[in-house]
Amino acid sequence: MTSNGERGRAATGLVVAKGSFAAMGGAERDLMRNLPALARRFAVSVATLHPVPELEALCSELGISLISPEKPWEPPTGALSAVLDAGMDSASRAWARCSGLHDAISDSDVVHLVSGDGSLALLEHVPESMAVHLHLLEPHRGLHEDVLHRKVDGSPKRNLGLTSALLSRARRRDIEFIRGLTDRPRSAISGNSSYTAGRIGEVYGVEAGVLLPSVVADEFPSEAGSDEPVAVGDMPRPYAVSVGRASWVKGTWGAVSMLAGSGVSLAHIGGGEADDLARLVDHASSCGVGLWVAPRLSSPELASLMRGARAVVSMAHGEPFGLTPVEAFSVGTPALFVDEGGFRDTVIDGANGRLLERGDQAAWHSALEQAADAQTRARWTEAGRSRIAELDLSPEAHCSRLAAILDCL
Repeated sequence: MTSNGERGRAATGLVVAKGSFAAMGGAERDLMRNLPALARRFAVSVATLHPVPELEALCSELGISLISPEKPWEPPTGALSAVLDAGMDSASRAWARCSGLHDAISDSDVVHLVSGDGSLALLEHVPESMAVHLHLLEPHRGLHEDVLHRKVDGSPKRNLGLTSALLSRARRRDIEFIRGLTDRPRSAISGNSSYTAGRIGEVYGVEAGVLLPSVVADEFPSEAGSDEPVAVGDMPRPYAVSVGRASWVKGTWGAVSMLAGSGVSLAHIGGGEADDLARLVDHASSCGVGLWVAPRLSSPELASLMRGARAVVSMAHGEPFGLTPVEAFSVGTPALFVDEGGFRDTVIDGANGRLLERGDQAAWHSALEQAADAQTRARWTEAGRSRIAELDLSPEAHCSRLAAILDCL
């Protein structure tokens, strides 16, 4: 396959597709972060069932065609929809309503599909002979694990055995779609970390490579910029920061429990369901832990909050990659993370932060004391930034890695 960088040869036509950008979480931000670099190397068009203003503005700025249905798609909700796997069929119909999608695929060389709600249904509209790369950020956790079926405190939302049985049809279809993709003559699957690649093998029985996400240094600069507020939030100091929607899967309850008796408060960024937040507030009160919860913050606001923290912490369950440690390294705040999942790709225990056993509260409290030491903070910051450079998480590197994958299709 050819690229814009190959003088005198046509650029590779690349359809970059994701089911929905509505959540505007880490996956959506990562894809948008990479679009400028992709547009410099490929002839890019973007397809999605649910665009957002930020994506529309970026595509307009880059001169990229944005393909979407007239009315943004919303996944069906409710237990019956989940049991019947109505989301897949609904998404497939929405893709069929996207004017210009067929022509864009026909005129391109490869489809780069990023997983998420509605994404896999696009495969029903892509010819078998077409080259397809799937960036599978994680196996569908609602189908293959129970962590999404628990309340913030870990208690089941409903009977877990019954839930698993009711989702069996959707689970089978999910596996069939992934295995069906690997049966195509020109296809590849990549996880976003070595942990995710391993989970893909466990769940689907297929091989997966690794395509790391990217980081733009300007979003979390080493020194506070002019657009960064002096202070964010109103919580007792010292405090730790956790990021992500308050939930069992993000380990928010465990983070509060861990801080009990440490004298460290928690600033939790990401909001959550009203019932879960009420439970969390009560839990923090019973643990004697100061808690401040905010919805999503801008990058300058989050950088400022992290910069003033004792540490950035997470006890997330099976986090696929997790950009939060990298953001902590960037601003110079100690990264204390559970020794699980994709955190192991970035945090090296004792060198640039700590990886800690989930249930060892004494070890976490000791790490929080380490994080207060100025020399330790400086040493971990230097090593953390070296780790970022070693991994080379720039959008340009991401683009080059993707190009190498596509060259093999």
